[in-house]
Amino acid sequence: MLGATSDMISIGGNLWKIAPVDDRQAQLLQERCGISYILAKILSQRGVSWEDASVFLEPKIQSLMPNPSILLDVEKAARRIADAVVNKQQVAIIGDYDVDGATSSAVLRLFLEAVGLKPDVHIPEREEGYGPSKMAVDKFKAMGAELLITTDCGTTAFEPLEYAVENGFDVIVIDHHEAEAKLPNVLAVVNPKRLDETNNCPYLKYMAAVGVVFMVVVAINRELRQRGFYNENVKEPNLMQWLDLVALGTVCDVVPLNGLNRAFVRQGLKIMCNTQNVGLGALLEKGGLSSPPTAFHLGFVLGPRINAGGRVGDSSIAHKLLCEKNDYQAQILADKLNDFNAQRKDIENYVLLQAIEMLEGTPQEYPIAFVAGDDWHQGVIGIVAGKLKERYNLPSFVMSIEDDEVKGSARSIPQVDLGALVMSAKEKGLLTKGGGHTMAAGFSLEKEKIEEFRTFAGQYVMERIGGEAIIPVLEIDAVLEVSGATKDLAKALESMEPFGAGNNEPKLMLKNVKIIKSSLVGIGHVRCILTSDNGGSIKGMAFRVGDNDVGKTMLNSKGECFDVVGVLRRDTWNGRDEVQFIIEDIRKIVR
Repeated sequence: MLGATSDMISIGGNLWKIAPVDDRQAQLLQERCGISYILAKILSQRGVSWEDASVFLEPKIQSLMPNPSILLDVEKAARRIADAVVNKQQVAIIGDYDVDGATSSAVLRLFLEAVGLKPDVHIPEREEGYGPSKMAVDKFKAMGAELLITTDCGTTAFEPLEYAVENGFDVIVIDHHEAEAKLPNVLAVVNPKRLDETNNCPYLKYMAAVGVVFMVVVAINRELRQRGFYNENVKEPNLMQWLDLVALGTVCDVVPLNGLNRAFVRQGLKIMCNTQNVGLGALLEKGGLSSPPTAFHLGFVLGPRINAGGRVGDSSIAHKLLCEKNDYQAQILADKLNDFNAQRKDIENYVLLQAIEMLEGTPQEYPIAFVAGDDWHQGVIGIVAGKLKERYNLPSFVMSIEDDEVKGSARSIPQVDLGALVMSAKEKGLLTKGGGHTMAAGFSLEKEKIEEFRTFAGQYVMERIGGEAIIPVLEIDAVLEVSGATKDLAKALESMEPFGAGNNEPKLMLKNVKIIKSSLVGIGHVRCILTSDNGGSIKGMAFRVGDNDVGKTMLNSKGECFDVVGVLRRDTWNGRDEVQFIIEDIRKIVR
C-alpha cells in the first residue's frame, strides 16, 4: 500500500488490515453448518457460501475431479501411452529438478511400472538447463526408446522436441507452465494453461504439474480397463496410493489450495500418514517428524530436502528416492538429501548476505531488488530471490554469472506478473530463455544484456507500482481477547486445512495484551506469555526475531500494552494438549 503514515505502521513494518465481514452471511454459515461463529466469519470472508462450505471443509476428489478428457489432448496421450503398455514399448520420461518435477515423474513412472513397463527417466542437472535437451534425446534413442514424455516441462521447448520428432519419437508433453500461442509440433500437449484450452473448470489452470500427470494417469488407466488389459494376471493398480506424491508436489509448487488441489492435498495427507512409499517414510524420519504430517511439513520439512539435490547435489536423487522400494537404499538416498540440504543452507546464507550488501550499499534507481554475482551457486538463487522479496517487499531478480552465460531467478509481489514480464523481455530479445508463473520465474541471458534487462525490468515494475515504497499489508481474519484463544477454536480452525497459497492459515489479532516472561530461545526465537487485564493467558512464540525490532520490543517490554497478530495452533509436543500463539507482528497501543 502506498502513502501510509508512520503512525499506522506496526513494529514489524506492516500496515494491518482487518478483513470486513458480512454478519448475515456469517450467521447463516454458523446456523446451517453447525460451526463456530469465528470459523463461519473467516469462511464468509474468503467467499465460501453455506452451500459450498461442506465441499470446502470436506473436499473429495470424486466430487471435484472432472473427466480427464475435459483437457485438450488427454485422449491422444492416454491412447498412445496405453499402446506402449500393451505393446511393451520402451518409454522415456524427462522431468524437472524441483519437487513438482520429482513427484510428477515419479507418479508417472510408478504407474507405468505397476502396469508392466520399466521406463527410463532423465532429470537434468541445473547446468544442463531446465526441460528437454538434445543430449537427453540422443541418450534415449541409443537406449531404444520410442515414446518420449515430458513432465513439468516441455510447453515451450520447441527446438529439442522438434529434434526428438525428427529422430523418430512420439512426444507427449504433460505440463502446467505458461504457454505461448504456438505449441510444440508433437503428438499431444496436455497443459491446462494452453491458450486454446476451453474447459469450464477454471481451477484446473492452477494445478501443479503432478496434478495434471495424475489426471493423465487416470485417463490411461481407464483406457487400459476399456481395452480389457486387466485380468487375473495383471491387476489394476490403486491410483489413490500415489496421492501422497500429488499432495507433496502441489504444496511445494505453491499453487492455490482451492478446488481440486485442496482435495488432492487433503486426501494425500491421509495417504501419507500410512504411506507405503518407503522413500517418503525415510525422508519424514530425517526431518524428525513424529506427528501426522500437515501441509506445513510438506512445504518446510520435506520440500527443502527434496529440492536440495537439484540445487547443490544430484538432481536425480529425489526422483530415485520417491520411486525406491528398498528400505535400506531409501535410507541412503534420504541421508544424501539431508546432507545436501545442510550444504544448501550454508551456500544460501553466503549468497544472501552478499546480495543484501550490494542492495543496501548502492542507491537503487528502480523499485526492484536486482543483483548478480560471479560465484553464486545457481541452485540457491531462487531461494535468495524469495528472501529478498520478503525483506524489501519488491520484485526480486537474482542472477548467477558463469563465463558469458547468466542464469536468473525472480520472485514477485501481487502487483507484478513476473511471467508476463519475462515473456515480454524474451520477445524483445533481452533474454535467451525464460518462463514461469505470476509470482516466480526463471530466465537466462547474455552477460552484456544484464544492465539492459535491469532497465527493462525496473521500468516495467515502476509502471505498475510507481516509484514509492510499498508497505506490506498484513491481512487479519478476526480479532479476539486472549480468553477467546482456546483449544476449541484451534480445533475448529484446523478444519480449514490444508493451508497454503490461496487458503492461508487464519491470522488472528489478540487485542490489548501484555507480553511477560519473554526470553530468547534457540537461534533467535522469543518465547513469552501473553496476558490480558480482562483475564486469560496463552503461551506465545515468535520465530527468528531476535535481531529485529519485533523481537527486541518483546524482550524489553515493561508492562506496555500491545495488539499482537499471529496464528493459533494446538501444541501437542510430548503428549501436551495445549494451545500456543505464533506471533508474526506486534503494535504498541498508544493511550
